[in-house]
Formats: sequence, C-alpha cells, structure tokens
Amino acid sequence: MINVTIENFETEVVAASAQVPVLVDFWAPWCGPCKVIGPVLEKVELEYAGRFKLVKIDSDAQPELSQAFGIRSIPTCVLLVNGKPVDGFMGAQSEAQIKAFLDKHVPSAEALEAESEAEDAQALIDAGDPQAALHKLHSALTVNPGNDDARYDYVKLLIEHDMLDDAEAALAPALAEIPRQIRFEALNQFLASIQFVMADERGTWTMEQFDALIAANKRDFDTRLAKARVLMVGGDWTASMDELLEIIMRDKAWNDALPRKTYVAILELLTPPKPKVDPLASGKTAGGIEIAGKAAAVLDPQAQLVATYRRKLSMALN
Repeated sequence: MINVTIENFETEVVAASAQVPVLVDFWAPWCGPCKVIGPVLEKVELEYAGRFKLVKIDSDAQPELSQAFGIRSIPTCVLLVNGKPVDGFMGAQSEAQIKAFLDKHVPSAEALEAESEAEDAQALIDAGDPQAALHKLHSALTVNPGNDDARYDYVKLLIEHDMLDDAEAALAPALAEIPRQIRFEALNQFLASIQFVMADERGTWTMEQFDALIAANKRDFDTRLAKARVLMVGGDWTASMDELLEIIMRDKAWNDALPRKTYVAILELLTPPKPKVDPLASGKTAGGIEIAGKAAAVLDPQAQLVATYRRKLSMALN
C-alpha cells in the first residue's frame, strides 16, 4: 500500500497502471467506514501477491485529485488500467465483495504465469534460441490455453521453423472461435500458402513461367493466385499483394474471395505490433489533470507501407 499525493500520482498511479491494475482508495482520517475497509484492502493486496497495486489518497489533503475523479463520498475505490478508470465502488465492502470486484478485472495467477512464460520466450527468440522459446510458449499455453498472444507467437514460430503439422494443430482452437481473430486467420492463410507451395508443382516454377501464362490470359486467376502464394512464401510481400490486387480488381468474388483474404492476411502479418500504451502520452491523467510532456508520433516505414496497400485494396473494392 502506498500513500499518493499530487507529486507522485503520475508515477505511482498513472504510469504504474500500464503494468498492473491500480486500485485507488480515496479516504480521510475522520471517516469511520474508511477505517473499516482500509485494513481489508491491505489484506487482499497481500493475498493477491502483486496482481494489483493498492494506493491510498487522503481526500482532504489532496482535494485536486479528489475533484479530478469526481469523488462525492468516501470511501470510494477506483480501479485504473492503462491510465484509465475501468470500474469502482463506494462505501465499505466485505472482503468477499472486494475480491469479487477485483476478479472481474485483475488477471489470474495462472494468466500472469503464462504471460511471464511468453515474455521469456520473446527474450529467447531475440537471443537466437527458438527451440527454448517454443518450449516456453507451449508451457504458457498449457497453463493458460486462452492466452491468445502466446498462441499467436507459438504458431508463428512453428511455421517459421517448418513444423507445419504442429502449427496447424496449435492454430485449430483459435480458428474454431467465433468471431475468428484476424491475426489467426492471417496465420491460417500463410500456412495454407506454404502447404500449397509444398504440394503443387507450381511451387517450384520460376516467375517467368507464371508470367508467360498470365501474358497469354490476363484473367488466368488460378495462375496469378499461385504466383502470389509463391511470392508470399518467399517473403516478397509487396509483389504478392500486387498480383493479388490484379485479381481483385478484375473479379472481387472469384474463388470465394480467396485473393482478398490472402491480401488481408499479408497486411496483418506485415502490420507492426502496437506499442505499449503510455498513459502519460495524452498529456492528461485519467482524471483529466494536466501533465507535462506528450509523446511525438514516430512515422514507421513498415506502418506506412501497410497503410499504402490498405488504401490500394480499398480503392479496388470500391
């Protein structure tokens, strides 16, 4: 438990809530119910062992913070995630009620363990040890099969190391979900293209062989799609999308819109990961208090490429 003032609010609440949910307890020394709920909150914080952070704000001593959150009675507890309030409650609550409230928002111990495994896996990938990373990601999914980030990284790594049967099996639960996440559909299309290249004789063709047939018949969509898949598997993403775009512009619905689905998959695979949320970047705290410093937008060439090809697809479809 930490006592928060206007001086340390940004660090102890706003910035901290980007790492772990922060429960803010607004109280005052004269408040009887505050004295009842305070020890209960501290006990629960210890039991949850780092799954959330408890801070206390004296409403009388910190009226600016109290006003910023619109506090009208105490005790009032507000839960912040990524710098924004997501839920709260007023009045003294029992230990069971507080735990029920927290369990709606705070990650489980299993989820945290799985997340830690996934973070270790990324470090192993960066260090050039993909086999150890695969082991970590498999362990993360064993602990928490609902960890979509770990599943995505696991399937992607399996594909990259030609473990296609394992990748297909690991991908299956995500493909069974409704609605299906775009990123998993992207991996599915990538996997299908690899399997096509391995099984079809055109997987070994040169570009000249493809181009000769396409020059003879601009609407030879089957050859164009085969060429696009070979380019995709070979890592020539933009050339693959250019070929797919030629099909889409001529016939949007051909082959159950497979060219469009493949194109969208490439866009998803090329999209840079979103940066971690910086709750201080907006220039205001969750309570609307002005804070110094705003993050400058950085133009990412990869993101610009994706944006350009998204516009091309939009124009082809309209």
